[in-house]
Amino acid sequence: MEKILELKHVAKTFDHRVVHKDVSFHLHRGEILGLLGNSGTGKSVILRSIIGLEVIDSGEILYHGNRIDQLPEKKLFSVRKSISYAFQSGALFDSISVFENVAYPFFEHTKLKEPEIEKKVMEILRIVKMEEAWDKMPSEISGGMQKRVGLARSMALEPEILLYDEPTAGLDPVNVEMVLDVMRVAKARGSSGIFVTHDIPAASKICDRFIIIKDGRVAFEGTWQNMEDSTDPFIQSFLTGSEKV
Repeated sequence: MEKILELKHVAKTFDHRVVHKDVSFHLHRGEILGLLGNSGTGKSVILRSIIGLEVIDSGEILYHGNRIDQLPEKKLFSVRKSISYAFQSGALFDSISVFENVAYPFFEHTKLKEPEIEKKVMEILRIVKMEEAWDKMPSEISGGMQKRVGLARSMALEPEILLYDEPTAGLDPVNVEMVLDVMRVAKARGSSGIFVTHDIPAASKICDRFIIIKDGRVAFEGTWQNMEDSTDPFIQSFLTGSEKV
């Protein structure tokens, strides 16, 4: 399978606190990779490092074999069109409507005419079941709805890679399933993904492969079946929930 993204020996420290000592893994085209680990293991830091919101101390991050960890901000701009970040909170612009939030990437990064943009935005809002709230302000919709709008915006330009930062956190079971459905649609539309989560049941439904971070390194890499078959006490405690995540 084709590797489209690769981290090699990534290290990161914050104020003398070592978060990543030696993190190496890759993402295949067409898969959703579950990125798991206890709180404080720097899962979101990895996502932020991939798109240049954090600067790694050492190691390499490669996209289609080309290093992106040392790119200047102007060149990162184009990378972020192909690798999109779905923020945990949704990170919507408070002062504009749901429609305008999802339309923003089209106005910012394409030369499409307004009628074309409107058509595409409404199509994406239908995918996330938010088309009837197109004219609402973010403050007028629930947290779960805000997350779905955030997912819609991250999907807008049909990126090659979607970075999902705990999209199911704090959601009820119905909204969790809605988010997973959106992730399935994004995958069907051609987006590979990295799914950072503490929600093991949700991850088991959507991920093709898993990485578990422990003590600044990759402690496990494999499928859900590999995890279930593992005799490693840490992996088993992770699956049963006795290991705090």
